[in-house]
Amino acid sequence: MDNEYLKKPMPSEEKQNDFYQKLRTKVQKWVDSKPGVVGTVSGYVLFAPDLFHLLTRMMLDSRIDAKSKAAVGAGIMYFIAPIDFLPEILIGPGGFLDDVVVAVFVINTVLNKFPKEVITEHWAGDEDLLELLKKVSNSGNKYVSKLPAGRLVKRFTK
Repeated sequence: MDNEYLKKPMPSEEKQNDFYQKLRTKVQKWVDSKPGVVGTVSGYVLFAPDLFHLLTRMMLDSRIDAKSKAAVGAGIMYFIAPIDFLPEILIGPGGFLDDVVVAVFVINTVLNKFPKEVITEHWAGDEDLLELLKKVSNSGNKYVSKLPAGRLVKRFTK
């Protein structure tokens, strides 16, 4: 990625919201088409758009320090990387499962440094953010440290 790409302005809020809504719709259709097959994993996959949206909002929050934003950026990059542990290009929206685990790990890390309101005010999901983080953390923190993005995030948060 060259420096010119990084200098481009952020998409407008309208375009960001359009992307967010399209992603939510795509994931919901995928989950609806896999009843019983996906099981409890589908519940976590449904939060991928919400968590991605939260991470992007956290990047724009001036109250969050640069070191924490580096971790948030690592989480965003993991979402958009074409190759990760469960690539979406090969398995569809089910591939967001590892992205969800990484996002939760990053968000938990940032929550440990800032008042929860700094994070929760950016949450657009339907479920309570803190309850979601607890559920995913209980099933995913062991898993995230094995992922490349998890190791990268840990490096930034030490």
